[in-house]
Amino acid sequence: MKNKRPKREFKEKKSGGREKRSGGRQNNILSFIDELKADIAAFFEINNEQHFRLADIHDHFGVEDKKLRNLFNEIIHELHESGRLLRQSDGTYSGAPTTEQTGVVGRVDHVNKNFAFVIVEGQENDIYIDTDDLRGAVDGDTVRVQVFSDGRARGQKLEGRVTDVLERGRPEIVGTVEVWPKYALVQPDSRKLYAPIHIALDQLGKAQERDKVIVKITQWPTRTRQAEGQILEVLGQAGNNNAEMHAILAEFGLPNRFPEEVEKEAQAIPDAIPEDEAARRRDFRSITTFTIDPVDAKDFDDALSVRFLDEGNVEIGVHIADVSHYIQPNTELESEAYRRATSVYLVDRTVPMLPEKLSNNLCSLRPHEDRLAFSAVFELTPKGKILNEWFGRTIIHSDRRFSYEEAQEVLDSGAGDYPEELTLLNQIAKQLRRERFRRGAINFETVEVRFKLDENGKPLGIYQKERKDSHKLIEEFMLLANKRVAEYVFSMSKGKDKYTMVYRVHESPDPERLKTFSTFVAKLGYSIEVEDEKKIANSMNIMLEEVEGKPEQNLVEQLAVRTMAKARYSTEDLGHFGLAFRRYSHFTSPIRRYPDVMAHRLLQHYLDGGKSVDKEQYEAASKHSSERERLAAEAERASIKYKQIEYMGTMEEDRVFDGIITGVTDFGMFVEITETASEGLVRMTDLDDDYYELDKENYRLIGQKTKKIYTFGDPVKVRVKEINLARRSMDLLLEGDPNATKRSRRVEASKSGSRSGGRGGRGSSSNSKVDRGGSHGKRTRKSR
Repeated sequence: MKNKRPKREFKEKKSGGREKRSGGRQNNILSFIDELKADIAAFFEINNEQHFRLADIHDHFGVEDKKLRNLFNEIIHELHESGRLLRQSDGTYSGAPTTEQTGVVGRVDHVNKNFAFVIVEGQENDIYIDTDDLRGAVDGDTVRVQVFSDGRARGQKLEGRVTDVLERGRPEIVGTVEVWPKYALVQPDSRKLYAPIHIALDQLGKAQERDKVIVKITQWPTRTRQAEGQILEVLGQAGNNNAEMHAILAEFGLPNRFPEEVEKEAQAIPDAIPEDEAARRRDFRSITTFTIDPVDAKDFDDALSVRFLDEGNVEIGVHIADVSHYIQPNTELESEAYRRATSVYLVDRTVPMLPEKLSNNLCSLRPHEDRLAFSAVFELTPKGKILNEWFGRTIIHSDRRFSYEEAQEVLDSGAGDYPEELTLLNQIAKQLRRERFRRGAINFETVEVRFKLDENGKPLGIYQKERKDSHKLIEEFMLLANKRVAEYVFSMSKGKDKYTMVYRVHESPDPERLKTFSTFVAKLGYSIEVEDEKKIANSMNIMLEEVEGKPEQNLVEQLAVRTMAKARYSTEDLGHFGLAFRRYSHFTSPIRRYPDVMAHRLLQHYLDGGKSVDKEQYEAASKHSSERERLAAEAERASIKYKQIEYMGTMEEDRVFDGIITGVTDFGMFVEITETASEGLVRMTDLDDDYYELDKENYRLIGQKTKKIYTFGDPVKVRVKEINLARRSMDLLLEGDPNATKRSRRVEASKSGSRSGGRGGRGSSSNSKVDRGGSHGKRTRKSR
């Protein structure tokens, strides 16, 4: 028998007479058992190639007492039940392969300069990693992690160390140049990268002081050596709007221009629709058709047609741009559309998935022009009951382009173009909406922040977008088409094996996260049902109605969204919890979403009598699309955050703002300014009227002497202390602090030296919907 670990004798300890309280004795017993379990597990791991009888273990540890032997046997049984030990057929035990031996693979989320988490797909608990144990890994890298097996954990988090960096997530980094006499540094823009990159002067290129640049990493960091790099591209001076927006795109690995060969391929597509192509399609050109979009939209990817039928019924066509006709497999256009997977909507610009000739011309359902479409056509009663449906390729001619405001004016006044059609559509949309909520849909109406910008992109004002009936009208018919396409493909499947389809799935919320959210809102006087899944949606809707118009509305809505699972693309038919749909797809926005292109191709393939296609190929494309969507949403939020902070930097220096506490930590409290929905940090070091401690369980800070309490959801008044535009962060001071006036100051918007806090990359003024889509008007409602 191997004895790599010294023997340890266990004897019952007598009390020294001081442990009078049963609680202290109980804690000692539990501590002893936990320590003993760790020792036994460690013994098997050290001797991992050997098999041991129970008597061998007793002998090794010098256990003679019968009660103690029984305790050892129980611990070994528990270790076997938990999978840490294997029991052989002869009754002996051996150590099971552990994550310490095999390692686990995950992605680094470097949330704080002192520590990171490694997120392992399919594993509920993240792994806590001290920064010193990252071994040069940075945020976004794929790594192999050795998980400690000695019971160390941070709350529910496992703890470990990185053993190998398998794939770098950021081969290029965006930052701001600082030029020194003998070298240069690039301070990364990302709030999850905490160390500068060293640049030799001969690798600086044309970059100058305060330039925004893209850096290629030539030497990754170690514990004793900083990263080194080479300037690849100069984006412009920090603070310049174009430079900052390009920097945000580059930070998230998103493109800002199309390759030349892609543009050439797009330009080569004929403008005219061939007559034989039009002849193969169902012709809707003579039927009343119109689009409803944001006033500044250029890519009109959906239109509605209305035809009144006998007996009061109506035929409504949901016509979607036929992108799959123009984007063919094995082309440069196809490769680029797949690579991008989504359009990106920053505050001041759209970065399209398709070149302009397609997105704003051939595929855009512009008024008074014939256009190719893929359509879902429904015969409905005035109450929204579907009597018949048809799916297929069409040719249409839009008679009118409405903005949302124009359509709303017709609905409100009953005058203008197509009042009868719009009124009927609105009535049916309301019926469909009521039915969704009756079935358990959740009414997420999160605040959408908008900006008034001058010609240079500087924010002149900030406001919150209001959704009216014209927005909801379009949303309901898009939801109807998406839902029925998914149902139709499912119904076409014969036998047990269902046809492969790309679904938009949204799973039920994690019960623990739901309980945490319930505890949060209870502090604000609201309640939701968390035990009965059938009642969750209704109680959530009631709570969201109650909070509407209150100062904490934005906070609660954001927390509600974050509590939900993230919607994603998958070939698994898992349904959509937030919409209360048994199955759901994305069909209605192929100009800006690659999964919709896949849905069009699959539907046409099955309409043509084709058999089910390779599921693995489409699942891989679904995962890729979900990841690209996540990056696009993060870039959009970053651009909003940037403009919020930039706008706050233009306000009067001593102005006092109403705010609400959105989070408390051991280094301060986060406050959202109600007027601008922008978030800043009141640092603990600036709360110098007392020494405050974090009461984590009750989400509050408590003053040691004064017993003053600052708690989650409290209204407060604040003023701006410091703006750090480079880091998209803002430090605040509480109004009423006697030192606030003398400390209040302003940092130049372009200065990057200050590294004021934030949430280590986790917190921002998120404006995402239930399925984390975009937040630009029509595009938001389509992203469900």
